[in-house]
Amino acid sequence: MRKTETSSSRPTRLDSRLLAAVLSLTLAACGGVSQEEAVNDPLGTQEAAVSVPLRVMAANISSGNYQSYDPGHGIRIFQGTRPDVVAIQEFNYGDNSASAIRSFVDTAFGTGFSYYREGGAQIPNGIISRYPIIASGEWDDTQVSNRDFAWARIDVPGPKDLWVVSVHLLTTSSSIRNTEATNLVNFIKANVPTTDYLVIAGDYNTSSRTESCFTTFSQVVSTASPYPADRNGNTNTNASRGSPYDHVLVDADLRAWQTATVIGSSSFAAGTVIDTRVYSPISEIAPALSSDSGATNMQHMAVIKDFLIPDSTTTASITVGSPNGGESYAAGSAQSITWTATGVTSVKIEYTLNGSTWTPLTASTSASTGSYGWTVPSTTTTTAKVRVSDASNSAITDTSDANFSITTSGGGGGAAVVFINEILANEAGSDVNGEFVEIVNSGGTAADLSGWTLSDAAGLRHTFASGTTLAAGKAITVFGAAAGIPTGVSNAVGSTSGGLNLSNSGDTVTLKNAAGTTVDTTTYSSSLAGTDGVSMNRGPDVTSGATFVLHTTLSSATSSPGTRANGTAY
Repeated sequence: MRKTETSSSRPTRLDSRLLAAVLSLTLAACGGVSQEEAVNDPLGTQEAAVSVPLRVMAANISSGNYQSYDPGHGIRIFQGTRPDVVAIQEFNYGDNSASAIRSFVDTAFGTGFSYYREGGAQIPNGIISRYPIIASGEWDDTQVSNRDFAWARIDVPGPKDLWVVSVHLLTTSSSIRNTEATNLVNFIKANVPTTDYLVIAGDYNTSSRTESCFTTFSQVVSTASPYPADRNGNTNTNASRGSPYDHVLVDADLRAWQTATVIGSSSFAAGTVIDTRVYSPISEIAPALSSDSGATNMQHMAVIKDFLIPDSTTTASITVGSPNGGESYAAGSAQSITWTATGVTSVKIEYTLNGSTWTPLTASTSASTGSYGWTVPSTTTTTAKVRVSDASNSAITDTSDANFSITTSGGGGGAAVVFINEILANEAGSDVNGEFVEIVNSGGTAADLSGWTLSDAAGLRHTFASGTTLAAGKAITVFGAAAGIPTGVSNAVGSTSGGLNLSNSGDTVTLKNAAGTTVDTTTYSSSLAGTDGVSMNRGPDVTSGATFVLHTTLSSATSSPGTRANGTAY
């Protein structure tokens, strides 16, 4: 560690599967392309008119002692649930400077997200959005002095804009909450076009769903059941899970497009309440931890509703990049399935070894990553293909243009592929012996590492001893010193120079072979080395050439020296 940071009419909503079937039959009757033919499109891509997924969250999930998101519990929940639009309360972070708030949004949601945060408030309301915020501001809440009603007009796909109002009503009494609701409804009627979508979301502090404020709000949004619920069917949202404090209420236009909230293999018909203490399996919302919703002063649970809004101008497409035919992969090797996607949020990935039986690799993973790490099956074949499909619309799909092969070691095995997979530059605490660099061989044969070197920008840090080999599909980890190797971590060595001295403000790590030829090198920035004990890792894991990401975006663990990111053995 070196310290050196205009509205249009809307068609009737159909279930996406029914719509796909209707389109397929219509095309076939007109002599067009059937769905089955579309799967085998020789151009290697599929397109279809789409409904765009929209996930809206109400979130007063600050924790700690300062009504702030600094401790990170809420950040992990945001990262694990991936909302598109958030009505956020107690919108504080760091010193609340523009750079601090931008850093929070980048970390919790992504660098492409926009935000509005009301000014001059002790516990400000705000809106964070994947889509552009084209207008924003605040309406006065006359009943409270330390926050107002924050609003934003968002340019979501399709012919309508989305208006979101972030609210934090008073705990004092139901009559005051009804006064706040009356004032807000008047603001909405005066400013929000009835032809646009409307969301009022946030912390209502309501003790029941029969409070008078809901009758008032029902003038502009739907307050009827069914209500979002957690894994156990509980619709209450305060910390003790006894009262319905938090809500995502939408107008009739948007409610017509509500769909089930699907996270991993779990589906919540009316939306969901995120309580990490009861969510199972917690891995579906990683990097969130089971303990996050029970953190000190975490007084509310996030609420999510999902919608499929029509977009008459957008088409969705998926194109498989690799393997796309002709490749030969060693059985057991680590490879990447790549694709490009437009208008698709999540993809399903499958492979076949015989051209007819398809095996799923994942039911849903983010389409925007464009890559998925895959350990090739240990079965010899010359008729393998992969298929990538829209997780919510199987009609949008693409398959490898031609077969690729899988060989076992008896059939040649393939060359060694050695690369840097994980780096911990900012060790936990102050023990620099704990810094490490993990090196992986994803190829089909062992690699002789005798005389190979590891360096950073400042100089040589480690030379591998004569006779050091790295077997196919295995890893070796170089620590700052042998004393830093954790109990249970195998195939690890201490740096021959006495320390790795990796910089927290950014550095370059280079692996060279015995001839001095660079085998792999990576330059990282302070954003990947700014948190004690959190490593940077290839994403997807064990994927040569993949971008380095924070380990906590791949797993609930902060690092994984000597094992895969999910904790399994090499």
